Amino acid sequence: MNEEKLVLTEEWDKTFPKSDKVGHKKVTFHNRYGITLAADMYVPKGVRGPFSAVAVAGPFGAVKEQAAGLYAQTLAERGFLTVAFDPSYTGESGGQPRFVASPDINTEDFCAAVDFLSVQSDVDPNRIGILGICGWGGMALNAAAMDTRIKATVTSTMYDMSRVTANGYFDAMDEDARYQLRQQLNAQRTADYRSGSYALAGGVADSIPEDAPFFVKDYFDYYKTKRGYHPRSLNSNGGWNVTSALSFLNMPILSYAGEIRNAVLVIHGEKAHSCYFSRDAFAKLKGDNKQLLIIPGAVHTDLYDRTDIIPFDKIVSFLHTYLQ
Repeated sequence: MNEEKLVLTEEWDKTFPKSDKVGHKKVTFHNRYGITLAADMYVPKGVRGPFSAVAVAGPFGAVKEQAAGLYAQTLAERGFLTVAFDPSYTGESGGQPRFVASPDINTEDFCAAVDFLSVQSDVDPNRIGILGICGWGGMALNAAAMDTRIKATVTSTMYDMSRVTANGYFDAMDEDARYQLRQQLNAQRTADYRSGSYALAGGVADSIPEDAPFFVKDYFDYYKTKRGYHPRSLNSNGGWNVTSALSFLNMPILSYAGEIRNAVLVIHGEKAHSCYFSRDAFAKLKGDNKQLLIIPGAVHTDLYDRTDIIPFDKIVSFLHTYLQ
């Protein structure tokens, strides 16, 4: 296989401080479509394997230097070998054109991370889990429904990207509105082809009015401030290609969530505008190895980086139980 040659940033450029309790290095692996993915690997110091391993991705439109890396480093401090990866077409990962999202390829990215972890000499291939944040929570559940090698799945502040794209927030979009959206997106396809470039949808706005909805302010406070801004983050900058939304309109990613047999922990903030995604997804899950944890008072981005709110003790306990 001819893999893409990526140039990876070597300096520490995360939105969170580097831990002296874990080793860190850049790694690459490829997915089933031949796209090379870039990842940060975190390994506990002073501990010998084989380790339980966890692949982490998200939020939707973020990069591994943001929330995913924080989760991965923290879990490595607790004894897991972890990778936080950039999904296809984003961050330091490969794939052309840039800034494309795909319910299929992004689900595959999680499975590719499992491929990579499964062949590491210091990882027990029978003790691999995944953790998806925001939009990659939905991708994680989709991967868990397909990939039986995944023994435990954690979602945090989950979005179902296919549902929100096709139906709007709180399912307010009807068939006519969906048709109009398809018309707009397909007109954009023609315009993109004519121009030879891809129009961007725009990330979080550089400024927001005082009367903006709370969830808009919530995103601004993370992606547009020192707290979470990163130069490679789509949400902090130009956003996804406009036409990325097309495939999500017709491909509901949680169709087979009820067939997941391995363990799932679903975490969400009580006050998050997105909490209904997790509640509804959890209602599809079956078996006594599924858990829903609602964090009192927490909003959507609290679970991106608020280490005083993110329930790491619960996550670690869950992973220890099901990755043994």
